[in-house]
Amino acid sequence: MNAGRCLRTLLLLTFHAAQSTAPQNATPTDKQSRASPEKTPAQSAALEALHAGVEQFRNGQYEKAIDNFKDAKRFDPDLLNARLYLGTVYASEYIPGGPSDENRENGELAVAEFRNVLALDAENLAAMDALGSLEFQMAGSPFNRELFLESKSNFQKHISLKPADPEPYYWIGVIDWTLAFRADRELRASHHEPEVGLHSPAAREKYSIEYGETIGEGINSLKKALSLRPDYDDAMLYLNLLYLRKADAADNQSDREALINMGDDLVERVKENKAKGAPQSAQPQPKPRE
Repeated sequence: MNAGRCLRTLLLLTFHAAQSTAPQNATPTDKQSRASPEKTPAQSAALEALHAGVEQFRNGQYEKAIDNFKDAKRFDPDLLNARLYLGTVYASEYIPGGPSDENRENGELAVAEFRNVLALDAENLAAMDALGSLEFQMAGSPFNRELFLESKSNFQKHISLKPADPEPYYWIGVIDWTLAFRADRELRASHHEPEVGLHSPAAREKYSIEYGETIGEGINSLKKALSLRPDYDDAMLYLNLLYLRKADAADNQSDREALINMGDDLVERVKENKAKGAPQSAQPQPKPRE
């Protein structure tokens, strides 16, 4: 699954998750909720606009949905779902790595809306996860290390609120691998080393000092994800990739081979799971290869 489709899948999950938030933010699904005498005229208008926007989003009418979500936010600034859905539409229009000004603006508008939700509700997991995923996609092209770290901070916040959820641990592992992999490639190029194999002593020391902790964090995070969801194939694949990062930084061939074998065992487990038809993660993710 490519990165763009991956992001859209997460956003759709975020979109539906938002419908189960607190009652004051819920999407109006029946006439009684929309006609409640406890609502002010502005709140009722906001819910009507939100309801129309939801239907338009589902039907792919994104521009109309944006207009209605903007209206809902204007009528009732406290209606968090209006902001969350507006960010979701902008993010669904964002293409990772797309060079156009319009594409970049869609990403920035989505980020702004998700941050606005978190400013009003610091524990809104839907906004937290959507923001973390979107920042991850935006940080890749052009490469932006600080944005990767900001993305990771959102998943760390999720863990602080719901430590039993495996997905944020997975995302931290993905981000750590991404940073360590890029650094490895840059280091090899600067030292004129082959793309695969043990680093020279000087390069290995530099890599271990700068990224050893990152690799260790990623490995521990993915192990935690697997302890919470033993059949998490995507986590196994990225754990394999991080073992390869650690293997390339090893100071001897024996340790390198042991780490590679550990990674190979994970790949075999994934193959076995697929052969058995084991249930997969509800949140598909990109699977880069080294």
